[in-house]
Order: sequence, then C-alpha cells, then structure tokens
Amino acid sequence: KARDMRQFSHIVSLLGIGHLLERRPLHLTGGEKQRVAIGRALLSDPEVLLMDEPMAGMGKDESERMTRLLAQLKREETILLVEHDMGFVMDIADRIVVLEFGTKIAEGTPK
Repeated sequence: KARDMRQFSHIVSLLGIGHLLERRPLHLTGGEKQRVAIGRALLSDPEVLLMDEPMAGMGKDESERMTRLLAQLKREETILLVEHDMGFVMDIADRIVVLEFGTKIAEGTPK
C-alpha cells in the first residue's frame, strides 16, 4: 500500500538504514542491528516503544549516533526506556522513574 511504503520510507530515512537493507544480519555492527530492530518495531506502529538498554554493546561512535537517533525519535514516538546509565538517561529523558529492586524510589523530570 502507498501509505505503508511512505511509512517504510520515513522509517528507513529516520534511522539512516537504507544502505543496510540488502545486508545480512551477520554482517551488521551492534549499532546497525539495533537501528534495524527499531525500524522493525516501528513498522508495527506501536503505541509505546519499549527499549531495554539500547546502547548495550555499542562503541562510542555508535552510542553517540543512537543518542542522536533517540532524541529525534522521541519527538514522534512514546519511548519507555530501561537504562542503567544515568548520564544517558538525564540527557535523553523527559520524565524519569528510578527503581531499586522493583520499588520506585524517585520520579520526576531530569531537572
């Protein structure tokens, strides 16, 4: 469908993965695999995107690219992010809930 192709094209452009579409997963870096996985999730048009430590296993360059991507993506999608790197959380989040052993110990904005 035309709408589906527009959505697909938008996601490919947003994630910068056009050059990866013909490559096999075995030949992708950790960051490339993460971006492709995010694209697959976005194609299902989710109400909320749950991300569990999306930067795990990435090098510095890939982490910086993912940070920029998430900053852009959160303008279009609701993201629930599970992350242990509080510096990253403070940079990217609009609202934070801190859990300790499953109990909420803090909640608020990064400020």
